[in-house]
Amino acid sequence: MQNIPQQRLAIAGLGTIGLEVARRIDAGALPGISLAAVSARDQARAAERVAGFRSPPKILSLSELADEADIIVECAPAAVFMEIANAAVAQGRTLVPLSVGVLLNHLELIDRLEETGARIVVPTGALLGLDAVKAVAEGEVESIRLSTRKPPAGLKGAPHLVENGIDVDGITAPTRVFSGNAREAAKGFPANVNVGAALALAGIGPERTEVEIWADPTVTRNTHTVTVESDSSRLNMTIENIPTPENPPTGKITALSVMATLRRLTAPMVVGT
Repeated sequence: MQNIPQQRLAIAGLGTIGLEVARRIDAGALPGISLAAVSARDQARAAERVAGFRSPPKILSLSELADEADIIVECAPAAVFMEIANAAVAQGRTLVPLSVGVLLNHLELIDRLEETGARIVVPTGALLGLDAVKAVAEGEVESIRLSTRKPPAGLKGAPHLVENGIDVDGITAPTRVFSGNAREAAKGFPANVNVGAALALAGIGPERTEVEIWADPTVTRNTHTVTVESDSSRLNMTIENIPTPENPPTGKITALSVMATLRRLTAPMVVGT
């Protein structure tokens, strides 16, 4: 049997996504990756959550994770993204971020990767078709558009809505609450459209990637439609994500996407671009 080098994994954030990934890694879902450490705002609660694991990880502060791991999965609040990312990049680690919208405003991190030997590997997350988007971006792309529809409650509290006095509680029909580019969307909806940031990074950049966000009481699933016009293909792709019961704004597929990304890092064969 092939000897698989062991990679140490740390998870920043033990919410819906982080805890699911931690459980799967501890159960041995990915040969070659072991769970070394986790971090969460409530460290006592985090310790309780991992106490029953086969190999309970260390409970550390965010900045300490890079000391203990080769790979850091970031699924924490956007406000602490840079604390996690700076430590990972400085120590030459592989960072797997979910707060991709924040990355759009800190592209200087990418400039430091070659200097330190670090990597940033962005999961597809709740989106689809990033392999095709990356492929068409090797040619000429006329436009890339993302239309996101979520139940109104899933958008509540977003900075763009607060700043513009948009009350989603009163929405009874599909209503477009934002239209702009991916950088503006990431600023106005930091917890909702990381998919737009990932799409922008895979394709033609945040300024040219167009985003619409709809508060839609007729949908029960977070729905994303990507439309691409290019010299090689016309793409029209829609994904309807089943929400997690404990955190409806988060789709079940997001944690699975992280697992697929981690598997890709150690797999002897990789399928797709």
